[in-house]
Amino acid sequence: MTVVELFPTLRNLPRADKLKVMQFLIAELAKEEEPTLQPGATYSLWSPLDSHGAAHQLAQLLASEQPAPND
Repeated sequence: MTVVELFPTLRNLPRADKLKVMQFLIAELAKEEEPTLQPGATYSLWSPLDSHGAAHQLAQLLASEQPAPND
């Protein structure tokens, strides 16, 4: 059955069944998007550890901010 053949059938479904079809399709799409981890493979992972440059930039930004005047 092709997608074009499915459309009339889907159009005639009750609202609750249309929502179930949507949930099913969304779950199927999500499964396809999930990365699969392979046993024994090595994956890179970013960590803020040793990110001294970023810490320095943040410290400069915070130091450069002027305190707001109290009204």
